[in-house]
Amino acid sequence: MASSEAKRVKVWDPALRIFHWLLAGLVIANWLLGKFGPSVMTLHFWIGYTILGLVIFRIVWGVIGPGPARFTSFIRGPRATLAYLQHLPERRPSLSPGHNPMGALSVVAILSVLLWQVGTGLVMDPDDFINVGPLADQVGRGINRSAVGWHDLGSNLIFALVVLHVAVILFYRIWKHEDLIRPMITGWKWVRKG
Repeated sequence: MASSEAKRVKVWDPALRIFHWLLAGLVIANWLLGKFGPSVMTLHFWIGYTILGLVIFRIVWGVIGPGPARFTSFIRGPRATLAYLQHLPERRPSLSPGHNPMGALSVVAILSVLLWQVGTGLVMDPDDFINVGPLADQVGRGINRSAVGWHDLGSNLIFALVVLHVAVILFYRIWKHEDLIRPMITGWKWVRKG
């Protein structure tokens, strides 16, 4: 990296990095349990509760955490996002100080779908009399029956978002020559000067 163009700075704090890797592992584990796991989903439920706790943490951290973790530091409007997209095909690192505008959309999408998934899991009643969500009796019969399909839809959306996330990381690494994984491990990232 040319030192005239970029500088190496500490961007991601330890709490955010731990959150990221815990969430990634738990989401993958729970998706696999949901698709291929045992018929009694007790572990799936407990991982779901943990994911809910992590998502709540991220929302709180997005308001009170260090600068790069705050939503106000990376969520941009349509104009900034479109401007960023114009430069996306260029074969050079973006050097964004944290999430770029597209990464911000990814964060919002993933957190939203995970909240959807946990919410539908909490109220669903799949007719097996075993894997009933703990809040199923708090909503009407139509809602907890519909929640089964909504939960299935959510699992497909999660799968699509995870695949897209990995594909984008590979795109940045191969095409733009920007490593997005190491900063999420070490906290340090190359960013544009100025």
